[in-house]
Amino acid sequence: MTWHYGLVAKWWTEFSEDGPEIAYCQRYVERGQPALDVACGTGRLLIPYLRAGLDVDGCDVSADMIELCRDKAEREGFSPTLFVQPMHELDPPRTYKTIFVCGGFGLGSTREQDAAALDRFHENLEPGGTLLLDNENPYSPSYPWRSWSRNERANLPRPRVPLAESERRRGSDGAEYALESRLLDLDPIEQFATYEMRAGIWRSGELVQEEEHALRINFYFKNELLLLLERAGFIDIVVHGDHREEAATRDSDFVVFIAKRP
Repeated sequence: MTWHYGLVAKWWTEFSEDGPEIAYCQRYVERGQPALDVACGTGRLLIPYLRAGLDVDGCDVSADMIELCRDKAEREGFSPTLFVQPMHELDPPRTYKTIFVCGGFGLGSTREQDAAALDRFHENLEPGGTLLLDNENPYSPSYPWRSWSRNERANLPRPRVPLAESERRRGSDGAEYALESRLLDLDPIEQFATYEMRAGIWRSGELVQEEEHALRINFYFKNELLLLLERAGFIDIVVHGDHREEAATRDSDFVVFIAKRP
């Protein structure tokens, strides 16, 4: 269950271009190439790294995302190795000194598949290679922490906002795009939420296309992921906060795991 297709993929390539993780991960990629961008999407990190002359491949579960990434790269004169694979079935054409996963772990998968993905990362790293894996903490402002309680869950699913009333953004093609999500359900025992995402595109003020997708997000806490990484065989694990080379604290919205294959 993932929504990164069709109009949502198009919205992503138009409006998702920055973030502190780009500079943060680049420092590690510069130290260890070749590198693999897992869940590369439309190239938010990958294309800046190609511009910097780095040897980086990309993969994503969404063929739509990969096609848009390829188009963007080719317009700038690049021909990166890109392929469509879920991370729990990762089988790339070569091994890597660095594998990085930014904003993709636990999306649209089961917990068993997430554990299998860590095994695949370990298998496809060169000995001594580095894994960078970020995770948004379940209590971060963008996640529905309050809905973990029984009383708040009684209000789910959240009301649907008409797409016509959503904020629109103008894309490079002159069309207007809108993206709207709502929380449908949250299971605090199994630690996952189900979201609905709707996207629309307007031309000359007329809605010409509308899509609806679902997404499951698995929630992880720091110590749980540490155990999973250790079970997959990783060592020398360091945990940073909010894509800065500083130790994570209780106020960190994101944690980043830097783990080594022996």
